[in-house]
Amino acid sequence: MILNLSDLSDEPLHAQVSRQIRAKILSDDLPDGAALPSIRGLAKEQRVSVITVQRAYDDLEREGLLRSRRGKGFWVASIPEGRKQKMAVERFETALARLVAHAAA
Repeated sequence: MILNLSDLSDEPLHAQVSRQIRAKILSDDLPDGAALPSIRGLAKEQRVSVITVQRAYDDLEREGLLRSRRGKGFWVASIPEGRKQKMAVERFETALARLVAHAAA
C-alpha cells in the first residue's frame, strides 16, 4: 500500500495513515472486503512504529470503515455507497471549514 507520510507535517503520523487509508476506502481504491496489510507489515513498509499503525487502524475501526478479527487481520468494512458519499462530503466540509477559518485569521 502506497502512503505519503511526512515527518515535517503538523499532522501526527497515525492521523496521516488513517486519513490516507480513509481516502482510499471512500474513493473505492480499497473496495469492500479488501484485506489491509498487517500492522507490523505496514509499519515496516512505511518505516513507522507499530503503535502508529495500530492507532490508525483503531481510528478507522471506530469509524466503521474497517473490521478486524484477532489473529486474522483487517478488512475494509462493507459500507453502502450512499454512506460512503455522505462520509466523504462531511470530511470535505470539515476540512474546508478549517481552511476558511485559517484564511480568515
